[in-house]
Amino acid sequence: MRIVIIASRIAHRKWLRKYGTAIGFLGVVLLFWALKPTTFMTLPNWLNITQQVSILCVVAFTMTAVMVVGDFDLSVGTMASLVGITAASLMKSGQPIPVAISVALLVGVLGGVVNGLLVAYAKLPPFIATLGTLTAFGGLALYISGGNTIYGRAIPQAFGQFGRNGIPLGSIDGRAVNLPNLTILSATVFAAVWFTLEKTVFGRRLYAIGSNAEASRLVGIRVRMLKLLAFAISGLGAAIAGLMLTSRLASANPTQGDGLMLNAIAAVFLGMTMSEQGEPHVLGTLLGVLILGVLANGLTQLQINTYIQQILTGSIIITAVLTGSLSRRRS
Repeated sequence: MRIVIIASRIAHRKWLRKYGTAIGFLGVVLLFWALKPTTFMTLPNWLNITQQVSILCVVAFTMTAVMVVGDFDLSVGTMASLVGITAASLMKSGQPIPVAISVALLVGVLGGVVNGLLVAYAKLPPFIATLGTLTAFGGLALYISGGNTIYGRAIPQAFGQFGRNGIPLGSIDGRAVNLPNLTILSATVFAAVWFTLEKTVFGRRLYAIGSNAEASRLVGIRVRMLKLLAFAISGLGAAIAGLMLTSRLASANPTQGDGLMLNAIAAVFLGMTMSEQGEPHVLGTLLGVLILGVLANGLTQLQINTYIQQILTGSIIITAVLTGSLSRRRS
């Protein structure tokens, strides 16, 4: 109870309500810098962090579009696994890399469309609809792969190298430093989603639907169609993430993307605390992802047990969301 009272008092400060998440991120960075001064605040380490979170970034950025309209997508993790298995299976059968990538992306978009049809047109609650497709997509990935991992010569070398290579930036202490390809790809997705949500009529209409779907319908906005398109964007993001994961690992496993969903939703919720209205926005999502990435990297450098890492990360997420919620209630 005392924690709630303290969080409420803190949240009442206007400047902290607006910049609290950013200040928290800066605090975490400074803490790990102080504890690991020789390794944490270095260019190679930060490039490593960006590569580690790049796949989660893509899922979280595109998930933001769904959460803007007031829904969410539980199926993104299993969709990423399904897409990876689909692409790997096609390449294993001798299909060219561009064909495998194109088909895999189409699978992701179609999966998002199915979610959109169930939620926007069949009127199923998003939790029920995407929980069902989560199970279905996961089962389909297991069926296609036979429950086995696809690796080795089945994955063309060029495809695998993309996920592990980058653009050379020079060298530090005799070691080559590269800007990872996956980081560049995630930055491209960020720019595309940010522009779509913040600078287009489509994006403004998505925010209008999230604010009041019925009022949006009455003024002529095609609510159901736009919700379907938001889910299609989320499906496309999950597909891109699945391809990135398969490329980075040079293998495809029917369950390798299962952990993405919870972290993506957590990142969006962390970003929502930066908005006084509690709305999702892609800049906040980016900060949320970075907080999760820095926590994982710093705690690993401190050799903190993985289970303890999960407890600490979960506690920080709860505290941030609680503070943001109390802030909006008292405004």
